[in-house]
Amino acid sequence: MGEVIDEEKSSPWMERRQPAITPPPLQLHCPSMARSPLLDSVPKTPRSPFPARLMTPLASPMKKAIASVQGYLEEVGHLTKLDPQDAWLPITESRNGNAYYSAFHTLSSGIGFQALVLPLAFTSLGWTWGIACLSLAFIWQLYTLWLLIQLHESESGIRYSRYLRLSMAAFGERLGKLLSLFPIMYLSGGSCVTLIMIGGGTMKIFFQIVCGEVCTVKHLSLVEWYLIFACSAIILAQLPNLNSIAGVSLIGAVTAVCYCTLIWVVSVIQGRPTEVYYKTPEVESEPAGVFMVFNALGIIAFAFRGHNLVLEIQGTMPSSREHPSRLPMWKGVKFAYLIIAMCLFPLAIGGYWVYGNLIRTNEGVLTAWYKYHRHDTSKVLLGLACLLVVINSLSSFQIYAMPVFDNLEFKLYISKRNGPCPKWVRSGIRVLFGFFAFFVAIALPFLPSLAGLIGGIALPITLAYPCLMWVLIKKPKEYSPFWWLNCVLGISGLVLSVLVVMGAIWSLVTSGIEANFFKPK
Repeated sequence: MGEVIDEEKSSPWMERRQPAITPPPLQLHCPSMARSPLLDSVPKTPRSPFPARLMTPLASPMKKAIASVQGYLEEVGHLTKLDPQDAWLPITESRNGNAYYSAFHTLSSGIGFQALVLPLAFTSLGWTWGIACLSLAFIWQLYTLWLLIQLHESESGIRYSRYLRLSMAAFGERLGKLLSLFPIMYLSGGSCVTLIMIGGGTMKIFFQIVCGEVCTVKHLSLVEWYLIFACSAIILAQLPNLNSIAGVSLIGAVTAVCYCTLIWVVSVIQGRPTEVYYKTPEVESEPAGVFMVFNALGIIAFAFRGHNLVLEIQGTMPSSREHPSRLPMWKGVKFAYLIIAMCLFPLAIGGYWVYGNLIRTNEGVLTAWYKYHRHDTSKVLLGLACLLVVINSLSSFQIYAMPVFDNLEFKLYISKRNGPCPKWVRSGIRVLFGFFAFFVAIALPFLPSLAGLIGGIALPITLAYPCLMWVLIKKPKEYSPFWWLNCVLGISGLVLSVLVVMGAIWSLVTSGIEANFFKPK
């Protein structure tokens, strides 16, 4: 649509020209990023052959009508060509999100089972360095989160509603896929597999607490509990799109906050076991100590996840030039991360104070609490904590599985049929993914032992790529403070990723790994 110009011819002694009415910037919601043909197809308003005095009665209503229509279109952001495929995919199918939905989804994806292993990092770092590294990591990842929110909408109006699309726009199609595809898929699919393990295992503990030692009911095996959890997650996964699970995310956020608070508060009240100690474990050599520190840094970095879902969450919001989506998104994220900080820091510090080096590798605060305080703690509190963990795992499964559902629907059906998935196809895809995740949980029960290794590979998604993408897309002035800040943080994130991977490999080599295929314990 070209410029709409209303020119009026006036008397020679009084020449006037009306200012041009320009449309708002182009705003593309489609994956193809193609420019709208509407911008070139409509002819310009012809020059009027009549004097201004004859046009006045008609021109004023016309100008008001044009201004009114333009204001409406500018407000709702419909001066774009919307790709039908975006309206067919689960992430962008509904665009009525708001700051509350943003807070719910961010809390549900940003806090969970990974927070329970934070005290384990303190066993290698000690009090001072543990608190310092945790604080630095929190500030760093919150800054990169802000960068992603700002990068969601480009100056040309393109919306990057998926992390992979933004990576391809910044690094190029081939390199962007190479750098981001595996970490993103691991953070989504791998988290779902881990949630099945944690949720199913916690279900078993909950049943043992409720049933008691004298229970005559037949105890189910761990595989059967995995199956029960997976079936429950698949049933809940039938909700159609990301906005439709806002209530589920709210439940997940509330349960995460509750069990994190419950565990550290009750542990502190119950007191420290008599055999607790805080001395850093002795190592055979100096390199071994260095790798042990790197592994601890990987545990801290693993606790801050969810960056692979930020753009997807923001993509569910309406956006226009006057009301860009970054405003409600950042508002919700600020509230969510205030709550996250109030949960993670007391849990890490309080958990380490109570259990110290009694927390073993691949164990968390919940396991230590059940191990050392199950005899002097009410069964109601123990059972409540386990129940909250199960509910939170079911809720987190939904938001982490949504990018996988989105990608599978596009690859398997929409890209081939050029139409929306029927309900039975969508349900079938989600059932197949749920049972595939269940199969992996059984086949690779040692997968949590590799969390440090694979987490190090996925670390750039959180700490490095957002900084580098900002430099490549926004192109700040070279050698300016903001340019230096993002370059240094981006390179530091890549270096830290390599060091964390090395530390994880060292930990696996020294402590060993029990590759018990198809034998979950």
